[in-house]
Amino acid sequence: MRFADPTWLLALILLPLFFYRYFGEQRRGRNSLRFSDLGLLLAAGPTLWTRLRHGLIALKLLGLACLILAMARPQAGRESRELSAEGIDILLTLDVSSSMEAKDLGSRNRLEIAKEVVADFIRGRQSDRLGLVIFAGESFTQCPLTLDYDILLNFVQNLQFADDSWDGTAIGMALANACNRLRDSQAKSKVVVVLTDGVSNAGELEPLTAADAAAAVGIRVYTIGVGSNQASLASPLLFGRSQGAEFDESTLQEVARRTGGRYFRATSQEKLQEIYREIAALETSPVKDKVHVDYAERFAYFLWPGLILLLSEVVLANTRFRRIP
Repeated sequence: MRFADPTWLLALILLPLFFYRYFGEQRRGRNSLRFSDLGLLLAAGPTLWTRLRHGLIALKLLGLACLILAMARPQAGRESRELSAEGIDILLTLDVSSSMEAKDLGSRNRLEIAKEVVADFIRGRQSDRLGLVIFAGESFTQCPLTLDYDILLNFVQNLQFADDSWDGTAIGMALANACNRLRDSQAKSKVVVVLTDGVSNAGELEPLTAADAAAAVGIRVYTIGVGSNQASLASPLLFGRSQGAEFDESTLQEVARRTGGRYFRATSQEKLQEIYREIAALETSPVKDKVHVDYAERFAYFLWPGLILLLSEVVLANTRFRRIP
């Protein structure tokens, strides 16, 4: 509540003066009527109406107070808050090669755990466009940049391992694919998060070459190496034997360094969750808070009661409480 013309409120100071003047006149006995025998008057006793005679001044003062408040134009405001953020474009890039079947992060395989952690990361964003790129021996855009997180989550939850026709680890091609999706982005910050557990052994583009291209267009790359160097696979890959999962940590470190990102190592589900939380904290966009207040006039709530009170005072003063001159 506010008053558009608060100067009128100064007139409220006059109301106590009217009040004191009225009772001053009552004490001085102005407009009194002389009786030859006061005993008759005392015997009659005061009536209800005589007791209520001072109510007229109350009606008048309340009516004037309401009119003064109406003249001050009270207004009620309805506040609306507008939150705006300069979003970030983030391409989530996941390795779906057969080596992700290893169960060294917990009771489930690497891919299932990665899907769960990435889904939590997506749910934690608000105004950022997110996309999904998957890779094994080749790379595909599973979901372009979008603000529809439900669709993106559906893609993540339905990810499957690469079959034999395109198995492998093409980190360079995956990074190039993600950067191509971000090339025309107008976002202030462009980010690629690459999660893999192997050595780049497929594709026509080396990871470091792709990293240099990303750095040239202002794309920051966070790399996550998943698993231990000697993880056994859950399913046989070569001639019925389990195969050790190779891991190229130095290349992932260099990719992150060249693009201004960071390299992380995940050896457990808890560590992977912590890594994505840290990336989420590093990649935040400033939120601008704008408050708009729409004011509506409320003078009628005081004007009409004020007029009714003053009209009632005039009517009663000239009828029931009319004094003999």
